[in-house]
Amino acid sequence: MLSIHQFIRYIGILLLFICCFFAGRFVASRQISSDSAGSPVSSTSILPTTENWGLSFQEEGQPPIANATFDELEKYNAYYAKDTDEKVIYLTFDCGYENGNTAAILDALKKHNTPAAFFVVGNFLSDNPDLIRRMVEEGHIVGNHTFHHPDMSQISTKEAFAQELKDVEDLYQEITGKTMNKFYRPPQGKYSTENLQMAKDLGYRTFFWSLAYVDWYEDKQPTKEEAFDKLLTRIHPGAIVLLHSTSSTNAQILDELLSKWEEMGYTFESLDEI
Repeated sequence: MLSIHQFIRYIGILLLFICCFFAGRFVASRQISSDSAGSPVSSTSILPTTENWGLSFQEEGQPPIANATFDELEKYNAYYAKDTDEKVIYLTFDCGYENGNTAAILDALKKHNTPAAFFVVGNFLSDNPDLIRRMVEEGHIVGNHTFHHPDMSQISTKEAFAQELKDVEDLYQEITGKTMNKFYRPPQGKYSTENLQMAKDLGYRTFFWSLAYVDWYEDKQPTKEEAFDKLLTRIHPGAIVLLHSTSSTNAQILDELLSKWEEMGYTFESLDEI
């Protein structure tokens, strides 16, 4: 006959086994999800539920490894580069506020006849209507970077998500008299699969990036050499390049940078050609 201590130990082991069994069942059940059409697919073939956009550069001149593939993003009308061997670049700028650098950036783009996409937030629109009109007049895309620049992955309702985009659309139309292109970039690259589906349902295409560098600290700008080290060695066919319009370094080097990319055999296309 078991002693009381042996009995308690036996019950403890049995309970631990039962807990492990059901935990295993739970984990296994999480390995099957549904795509947007409702058909079951392995979790390895869909995006994580919530994620920060990230890249890993493995080989100079080649596209980085991203935390989602072309195919995974395509079903949400989302992109981070063009899947091509053609030496083409899609140049984009995120515009959180204006500090005197955007005009010089536009000057360099005009000199090289280079199209770009400017993803703007609400205060940039309201504070800089003349710059917005110049972007449009010179053939650039003005895209939607949300009105308040929140962490969109934490917005759970379609109504709140849509409002962040609609407020930008309305202000853009008020300034330009035109309907805004439905191009969306998640602030800070934070997204969820639900967000990507919401954007798609609203008629938006979502654009991440395949090349960027730390250029957004106004009081700690990279040197020209540091900028070229990243932007020349990591450029690759089909790249969507993300730069910030607040960067004084970008404003100073853009003319030379575009020339260097052209010397490397690259051409520039508008983002709407992806």
